[in-house]
Amino acid sequence: MIQLKEYTIPFVGLKQGLHQFEYDIDNTFFEHFEYDEFNAAAVKVDLEFNKKTTMLELQLNITGTVNVNCDLTNEPFNLPIENEFLLVVKFGDEYNDENEELLILPHGEYEVNIQQYIYELIVLALPHKRVHPGVEDGTLDSDILEKLDELSPKEKTIENNNEETDPRWDKLKNLLNDK
Repeated sequence: MIQLKEYTIPFVGLKQGLHQFEYDIDNTFFEHFEYDEFNAAAVKVDLEFNKKTTMLELQLNITGTVNVNCDLTNEPFNLPIENEFLLVVKFGDEYNDENEELLILPHGEYEVNIQQYIYELIVLALPHKRVHPGVEDGTLDSDILEKLDELSPKEKTIENNNEETDPRWDKLKNLLNDK
């Protein structure tokens, strides 16, 4: 993967202490990763870069919205996202990123690229099931929702013990009785 220059931080020239970086992420960032789940993205990344004598601490905070399609109706909507991540960078003999919260850079390295961490932080901020807010509160008017309502079972029968049952199950019960 080609590293994007704007997400590479040359830490050798920085003084010890806290440094602030800001990034605005849009769809062109995700095109680089060949990720096309978003219709549009407007995410702001705030990075607090704390340079210490033996290590670096990177606190990433993201806020913004991504335009995605609803999993139920396929209607596009803006989904607000928010996430944070702390990355500790230490120095060792060889590059090692096996631990998700610790990055080891070889001695003599002078810069760190954070594009992969930003990408993962945004993608992991998404919920597993993306539901349009209009579906949850009942205000969305969609052809798909009308079709789902039309196809859902409506009538229920009441048995002797006053429990409601699904009519499809009643048909299956009749098969047992027809022996």
